[in-house]
Amino acid sequence: MKRLWLLFAQTVTVLVAALFVVATLQPQWLGRSASVASVVPVLEAPLMGAAPAAVEGASSFRSAARAASPAVVSINTSKAAVSGAQSADPWFRFFFGDQAQSQPQTGLGSGVIVSPAGYVLTNNHVIEEADEIEVILNDGRKSVAKVIGTDPETDLAILKIELADLPVITLGNSDALEIGDQVLAIGNPFGVGQTVTSGIVSALGRTQLGINTFENFIQTDAAINPGNSGGALVDVNGHLMGINTAIYSRSGGSMGIGFAIPTSTARNVLDAIVRDGQVTRGWIGVEPQDLTPELAESFGLAPGAGVVITGVLQNGPAAQAGIRPGDVITAVGGKPVATVPQLLSAVAALQPGVPSPLDVARRDGKIQLQVTPGRRNITRQAAAR
Repeated sequence: MKRLWLLFAQTVTVLVAALFVVATLQPQWLGRSASVASVVPVLEAPLMGAAPAAVEGASSFRSAARAASPAVVSINTSKAAVSGAQSADPWFRFFFGDQAQSQPQTGLGSGVIVSPAGYVLTNNHVIEEADEIEVILNDGRKSVAKVIGTDPETDLAILKIELADLPVITLGNSDALEIGDQVLAIGNPFGVGQTVTSGIVSALGRTQLGINTFENFIQTDAAINPGNSGGALVDVNGHLMGINTAIYSRSGGSMGIGFAIPTSTARNVLDAIVRDGQVTRGWIGVEPQDLTPELAESFGLAPGAGVVITGVLQNGPAAQAGIRPGDVITAVGGKPVATVPQLLSAVAALQPGVPSPLDVARRDGKIQLQVTPGRRNITRQAAAR
């Protein structure tokens, strides 16, 4: 009996040791994923497929609102009054008074606390050119915010506040969203106070809206109004899926078409700005155009199988790689491109100075060229992609 007990104890000890080694070195064997280091400490939801739907028959999103609302803040901005050029002229003031003295400008928007370190995501247009930025939490606390960095090309900005015990939203997987998923929009519309509205995901991957340079919007019919900009779009679990940015409206109010920047994009911008102070993007110097059915047929390609290049910047990265006007770029870095926005995003994702393959179709055949992208500068003309 004693020998059996000793054998049992030794077996258990070996199994526990083996489990420890596997859990430490190969966690995926146990269905667990190793954590990935991040520049900014955040809370992340477990990786899953599509966002879970609300329970059938349920009529309340109170749990999602309760989880996300504390981390959504109001943002008040102010810009000092600017004196007119003639306001110092005594004769001008004698005849016209102080009319040249403009009034201070104020603005209103929303933001989302995404890190215990005090980082707040919002839209660039909410805080652009502001002299003072005040963040007001849902619990009534206030703090002057510091601008860590902005990215006008995605209309995102990163603020930082210094307060203890901050409520932090959990970041969801926006890439798993599907059309028809239920979502909530949280913000401070018209300055009336924090408001929660519900709707569904109406469309994904909206581009060519003329709002930002880089567009990949989530479209929703959850009511978004002036003042909601920079607020949260969350799923039924209260996980952040996007940053509310714009609406389509003829009246100035919600008409059921709102747009949000996906969390995946916002997360990349957040890490880049905190790490480097700016977002670094690739640039090759071409003028692209969507491939028409007629051009596609002449190249022996299917419609939407690439982007035709109508101009190449002299001595730019594309020219040095051998790209010529009339070429059709079908893939960048192995990623197929079918539209100009897709080409722009694919090139922007390239690391400057690191060679990357371009798949090119010409009338005499298909080739692959190596291009070494430069660093994108937003002051360059839009034509030079």
